[in-house]
Amino acid sequence: MFSSLSHRNNKQKYYILNYLKLIIPDFFFRIKLKNKLNSLKKSDFEYVKWRLNYYNKLKTKTDLPDEIKTLEYFKIKNFHRTYFFDTYQYSRFFKKSLKLNMLFGDIVHIPKIPSIVKSRPISEKNNNSILFKLNKIRHFTYTNDKNSFEEKKNLLIGRSAITKKHKKRIDFFQKYFDHHLCDLGKINNNEIYNQWLKPKISIENHLKYKFIMCVEGVDVATNLKWVMSSSSIAVMPKPEIESWFMEKTLIPDFHYIEIKRDYSDLEEKLKYYINNKDKCLDIIKNANKYTSQFKNKKIEDIISLLVLKKYFYFTNQINEFENLDY
Repeated sequence: MFSSLSHRNNKQKYYILNYLKLIIPDFFFRIKLKNKLNSLKKSDFEYVKWRLNYYNKLKTKTDLPDEIKTLEYFKIKNFHRTYFFDTYQYSRFFKKSLKLNMLFGDIVHIPKIPSIVKSRPISEKNNNSILFKLNKIRHFTYTNDKNSFEEKKNLLIGRSAITKKHKKRIDFFQKYFDHHLCDLGKINNNEIYNQWLKPKISIENHLKYKFIMCVEGVDVATNLKWVMSSSSIAVMPKPEIESWFMEKTLIPDFHYIEIKRDYSDLEEKLKYYINNKDKCLDIIKNANKYTSQFKNKKIEDIISLLVLKKYFYFTNQINEFENLDY
């Protein structure tokens, strides 16, 4: 999904600040690690512990293969810039001799060895997929929605890129492109389904609608974070992929409007919520509260550092780890 300048993260500022931080020697970060972790308030301990063990589920110690590279190899020339900066921001607090297996991009499989990923399948057997807050300049965008829900259009808006990989979106568009309660459009001009082609629109224009489509693409629905921070409502099936946003913990018809995986009840659900304003307002309130937890930078930093430290501990690379009852 696309955004306008007032609602999107400032990419120019993001890159300038991160390039400037490269000037600072890593040594200054390593000596601050202990104090940074010790700054955690007792009142936040249980919450941080829960999120740490949600992202990093490792419970059994294992050695990484010899071919896994150390942090010495972790340089900007070797990786996509945003993934590099989002990882290096925290990895530089640790010794460069430590190994870290990183799988960047839209990861929808469970790796054979413990690996840092942006996304993972929702499963009880995804322990080797250690979630990290990656590509956040794109994925962690929030809105400052001043529009009243009551004044918005009683329609579902959806603008998406569609390729052959986007089977869920293709199915949704095939069923509802011409539906009277939907305003759907494909925003990328390629060789398939160009009969659905419509111009890109800003987040502001999305927010003129009460309901916003959040169907997963290759991995997670990128727009879900800014939709849930607005006064519109996300409409989607139960997530199958999760990220740092912890999609598995979202409660249907409490944080978002859930529809069946085959989308067959979309019209029924939209009509119900169009006629039940109070339930819509409750969902918006709950979604806004859920989203707000990711805006506390100090907590986000501590959790990110602990996720890495726990990784190094359970891969037999460091001997000590905070007693967080992992």
